[in-house]
Amino acid sequence: MKGFMLMFMGIGHLYEAFAVTHSLTHFYTASSEVYNFPEFMVVGMVDGVQMVHYDSNSQKAVPEQDWMKQTDAEFWEKERENFFYSQQSFKAEVATLKQHFNQSGGVHILQYMYGCSRDDETEQTEGFGQLGYNGENFLEYDMKTLTWKSRKQQANFMQDEWNSDISRLGFWKIYFSQTCIECLKKQVDNGKRTLRRTVPPSVSLLQKTPSSPVTCHATGFYPSGVMVSWQKDGQDHHEDVEHGEILFNDDGTFQKSTHLTVMHEERKNKNYQCVVQVTGIKEDFIKVLTESEIQTNWKDPAPNIIPIIGGMVALLLVVVVVVVVVVVVIWKKKSKKGFVPVSTSDTDSDNSGKGLLKI
Repeated sequence: MKGFMLMFMGIGHLYEAFAVTHSLTHFYTASSEVYNFPEFMVVGMVDGVQMVHYDSNSQKAVPEQDWMKQTDAEFWEKERENFFYSQQSFKAEVATLKQHFNQSGGVHILQYMYGCSRDDETEQTEGFGQLGYNGENFLEYDMKTLTWKSRKQQANFMQDEWNSDISRLGFWKIYFSQTCIECLKKQVDNGKRTLRRTVPPSVSLLQKTPSSPVTCHATGFYPSGVMVSWQKDGQDHHEDVEHGEILFNDDGTFQKSTHLTVMHEERKNKNYQCVVQVTGIKEDFIKVLTESEIQTNWKDPAPNIIPIIGGMVALLLVVVVVVVVVVVVIWKKKSKKGFVPVSTSDTDSDNSGKGLLKI
């Protein structure tokens, strides 16, 4: 489940951990009739690193990082109670939504994402909140007007309801501008040994067949701020280049691939190379595109290619599962009635609310 959740988050909202920008993000997901998937789940992340997890199967608030495990048992019991309360609220809200849209059985997913980011150098902060239902954006928080904006006509009734609740608007104004930022700073300080570390990437050139694009695959790096680019004769090359998403590895590091489509003869006549740059690491990691550097499985694979290719296949299978089951739910999701404070505190239980949904 942990690996699944990391991948699940990896294709969602990317407030990435670049040089001095830190982020705190919470994901609340409620679902109905999704096979082998919890009816309710909470994931809290700092700089893309999962720090807390709760789901309706275990009904436990589980700290995922050492710095979170140092918090006393009383704190985690309060968090469990808050998450359980939200679980009941979200379940009821899904039922309300289904009734509102005249839906009966089938798969339905409600997701809420909120949090904040802060630049340590400029001290610029930003809050973000989104609500979606069944893969469609419903509401989004507008930091300029300090109100919730409908993202589609069907959500207009929710916009009116949320914005008419003065106490709710007051809560989110303070949360995004103060509470979340203080929680974020505390988490970054407590987890600095993990969050401020740097890990260099392993870079490989991969190709399925002689006519396939050449993939520059960087993996095992941290933080997630990375540029994977191609150069031609020493100059940046953008033609026929496709960039993949930054994805999570199970060990908390990241991976990213960039694909170059180039004719075999062109590769012989020109000097192509892949350049990988990771935030916080001064050294560039370079792979020159030569036949000896390419790892492939279209002929006898090199001794070390089998685990790499196998790992990539497994990764793609997981991505497919995530896309089918949750991407319909992920970034474009958030829905319904009202939200009130939740356990915004992965740092301070006194800042926690009884649950997000107000029903």
